[in-house]
Amino acid sequence: MTLRKHAWCSRRAVLTAVAALPLAAAAADVSRLRAGERQPYFPRHGSYGHRTLAYDLRLAYDPGRAWLDGHARIRAVAADRIGRVELDLAALTVAEARLDGHRVPVHRRDGKIYLTAPRPLAPGRPFQLDIRYAGRPGPVRTPFGAIGWDATGDPHDGTLVASQPVGAPSWFPCNDRPDDKAAYTVAVTVPGGHHALANGTLRDRAELPDGSVRWTYHHPGPMATYLAAVYTGRFTHATADDGPVPVRNAYPAHLADPARHDLARQPEILRAFADRFGAYPFESYGAVVVDADLAAPVENQTLSVFGRNHVDGRRGWETLVAHEIAHQWYGNSVGLTDWQHIWLNEGFATYAEWLWSEHLDEDDADTLARQAHNDLAGSRQNLRIADPGRRHLFDDRVYVRGACALHALRLAAGDADFFHVLRTWHTAHRGGNADTRMFLAHVDRTTGRGLSRVLNPWLYDKRLPAFP
Repeated sequence: MTLRKHAWCSRRAVLTAVAALPLAAAAADVSRLRAGERQPYFPRHGSYGHRTLAYDLRLAYDPGRAWLDGHARIRAVAADRIGRVELDLAALTVAEARLDGHRVPVHRRDGKIYLTAPRPLAPGRPFQLDIRYAGRPGPVRTPFGAIGWDATGDPHDGTLVASQPVGAPSWFPCNDRPDDKAAYTVAVTVPGGHHALANGTLRDRAELPDGSVRWTYHHPGPMATYLAAVYTGRFTHATADDGPVPVRNAYPAHLADPARHDLARQPEILRAFADRFGAYPFESYGAVVVDADLAAPVENQTLSVFGRNHVDGRRGWETLVAHEIAHQWYGNSVGLTDWQHIWLNEGFATYAEWLWSEHLDEDDADTLARQAHNDLAGSRQNLRIADPGRRHLFDDRVYVRGACALHALRLAAGDADFFHVLRTWHTAHRGGNADTRMFLAHVDRTTGRGLSRVLNPWLYDKRLPAFP
């Protein structure tokens, strides 16, 4: 996710600072951070009782009534001995639930559904859930505003999904943890004349006897729930085959010319980043421009979403196009063990913006990093980006200071070692999850020079360090 037009020039007001910790508490806090202890930012989301293998979602959306009928088939494995399966689901109503074919009772509480098993499930035991549900989906309220399934203006115009960090339960039952990744098959039935888009590749488009059309997509992933997306509406479609993978874009017809121009360099960005980060990790990429203003683009896996306000026909927002593409490596392929480590997503993607500027022979990363450092020096020094706190999750300083931390590492390591660190970081954790402690260990192991000492003050100290 990007919250700025230019990552090197912070334009949002800095959020209200948290109260300073007493010295002893601060020292203990830093010790806890470096020990990597789990402190979930959203403890009411997700379950550690099972691990998801695959979601098969069969959806039918009626834009006239803004009504969704869903059937979620979920394959999972018990992690512990559990007597019930816990899932996240917001306002939608469950009509029926089955576990391995047996109908089971469902209880709801505080955005959760609980499915009681006929007998306890042993650790390592695979199982299958079938959940039929329905209702009028809408965004869930969070400290960051309303997120998840949303309409693009009038529901007749279309819908979008932008779920980061906890909006996935707005449209399907799921284990809503950033580290619980799975494969996805999504079939969406919409009226004739409407289109449906989802992560991965289109497997089938079937015209049904009642005039509706079923669009079926598959993405082997693995993918976190917050990155799963569905878009419906009327779109103009465009494809490009001159990048490392096929690129498919969609946008409203009246935005076709400026959107086509603004997104034209996606294949070049993909090639440039593949050279720096390693092979692109998924089977396809693309972007959807929705007919609504969005506060920020979102890096939904293989299919980012932009608002019409991010299209100007002059590539004025191309830095965001690069940012969301970079997330496919860092944030999507290499995911987070928990949200406190979000700098690993946003710092990397922000630094990628500076690398794209270098690629274009515009401002180099050193110039942009020093401009960003000057901006940071004028803001309050009250944030540790290795654990910024839930309400500072999307603070500009997490993004920009994270990118500056990487630039400090580049200055200390030299280009050859620095880009070797980035490539091998993705190689080591492709399709998995990681945290700050793991990255620091990776830096030391890969460079053999103890360069985590360069990163530590950027990540754990409130006071802004100087560049080497």
